[in-house]
Amino acid sequence: MKMNQTENNLFISSGSGSQCKFMHEKFVPLQKITVLKVISIRDLTPSAYVMRFERNGIPFVAGQHILLGRKNDIQAREYSIYSAEQDNFFEVLIKEVQKGIVSRKLKKLTTGDALNFENPVGYFVLKPEDITTKKFLFVASGTGIAPFHSFIQSYPGLDYTLLHGIRYASEAYEKEHYAPERLILCSSRDTKGDFHGRVTDYLRQHPVEDKNTLCYFCGNCEMIHEAYDILLKQGMPSENLFAEVYF
Repeated sequence: MKMNQTENNLFISSGSGSQCKFMHEKFVPLQKITVLKVISIRDLTPSAYVMRFERNGIPFVAGQHILLGRKNDIQAREYSIYSAEQDNFFEVLIKEVQKGIVSRKLKKLTTGDALNFENPVGYFVLKPEDITTKKFLFVASGTGIAPFHSFIQSYPGLDYTLLHGIRYASEAYEKEHYAPERLILCSSRDTKGDFHGRVTDYLRQHPVEDKNTLCYFCGNCEMIHEAYDILLKQGMPSENLFAEVYF
């Protein structure tokens, strides 16, 4: 299967750190800049952290992404919003990439430091009429869990199952934020998750029974292409599949 920008349900962004072939960050110039201040940074793993910063009443819809960089720096990256619509702050989940530029610079910031910020954009969102009436399957790899965290925190009554693909169970990001019976950790390099293997292995072994389920994918593009194909072959209608690719 070939996925491209012309398909209705595919949304492409530079994401939070995962790529198809390389782990180098891409960056793009900021256009309309707002300056916001860092509130805090909390470490989740040795390489992943959550940055919290001012919101100042800026509206957004869960699933959207922002462009972020240090003040007076021409380099910035897109990050999916991790926090909830009702929070009075913004949060983003960032993986510090070894050869990255922006993620390493942001990690050095402290409380009160200034950020260049561009307003939220994107169409990887839930339709209001679906939130209380549909079942959802969220499939994430690595930091691709960020928009799903925002969905789940924004809409407490959501009927969802979340598959999170990680290498080791210790890389699960704030799993206490999800109902235990709705989160399935798929760990590929140890057996301490809920399932040993990749999210695509889980999907092959556990087909989605309800074909009316809305399936959202976010993360590594290779995972997304494979998962998309698996569900299509299992009879899932293409109009029920939505993806945001992290390069």
